[in-house]
Amino acid sequence: MYKVCFLLLTVTAAGAPGLAAPIEADARRGAEFFGSQGCVNCHSSKGAGAGKAPDLGRRLDRDYTPAGIAARMWSHAPVMWEAMGKENITPPKVSPQQAADLFAYFYAARYFEKPGEAERGKRYFQDKHCIDCHALTGTGGGPGPPVEKWESLAAPIILIERMWNHQTQMHNAMAARGIPWPQMSSQELSDLLVYLQNLPQTRGAERFIQLPAPEPGEALFRDKGCVECHKGNLALENRLSDSTLTDIAAAMWNHAPQMRQPPPTLTIAEWRELISYVWGKQFFTSRGDAGRGRKTFESKKCATCHNDASSGAPSLTKPAEPYSAISVVSVLWRHGPAMLRKMEEKHIAWPQLSQNEMANLIAYLNSR
Repeated sequence: MYKVCFLLLTVTAAGAPGLAAPIEADARRGAEFFGSQGCVNCHSSKGAGAGKAPDLGRRLDRDYTPAGIAARMWSHAPVMWEAMGKENITPPKVSPQQAADLFAYFYAARYFEKPGEAERGKRYFQDKHCIDCHALTGTGGGPGPPVEKWESLAAPIILIERMWNHQTQMHNAMAARGIPWPQMSSQELSDLLVYLQNLPQTRGAERFIQLPAPEPGEALFRDKGCVECHKGNLALENRLSDSTLTDIAAAMWNHAPQMRQPPPTLTIAEWRELISYVWGKQFFTSRGDAGRGRKTFESKKCATCHNDASSGAPSLTKPAEPYSAISVVSVLWRHGPAMLRKMEEKHIAWPQLSQNEMANLIAYLNSR
């Protein structure tokens, strides 16, 4: 039912103080949880489901951040709980692990990618001379493999690996044809992927992403010589938090002519470890303004309960591990219905949060 990429990702999901262990997030488990908890009673996914609420799989991309997903779920929660009540569905108690799996499912469904347009992508495939070397099918074309054989369309990590390991071969083939190395923005690559992934011969592919624990990636980053260049102003720490894997693939493509030649070869398994180290935790850790988050905390009347010991609400002191969009979603589903009842007793409206407000609020909670 859920033909989505399967993402296995290690993130730090701190749902409560003391939860310090990294959690492996798997889109397969996220899809199964999405179905088993009755979400499909309202939300369909690629046409499968009741269709009472928006189809979560109809659009190929949405350009949300993790904080944006948490904000939309938070703002919409009372409506969802009411709809579930009418269907006699008990709202699930979403653990940090299950929340992480759901985020993997959302990533697999391209919720975090920039909106792409196939028509533009088709034009780029020609204008950037991709078609000079790659036919769409196995007949005709140049020296490169046909698009229908591209495993990279099914896995962003494989796309990055192909761009890296075959850059010398591609550069030589393009030079022989008098084609300059084309620059490609992240938006152009998104458009190109939307076009190629929706061709008749490729649209049925089941996409797959797997990112393991990040620790081996740190050793690879050092042993493969990445650290020799990516230090100081070029260090990658805190620079990839808003980047998707498509963004990273585009940046690597553009940077290829400036890299040392030949570049060190990396296997698919090594790329998974490396990307998990330099990207995974950054991407799912929201960045915001703590000062603005404090204003949001006060203006949305969170302090009415959370700064009042008599209310029974926990004091939101700084946790052992940082709050994140993932942990906020877990807290929402474990404690949200009780929070809503308490707010109704106090005649406080359920707060609506924007993407920026959620990111700032998380930053504030982590600063207390």
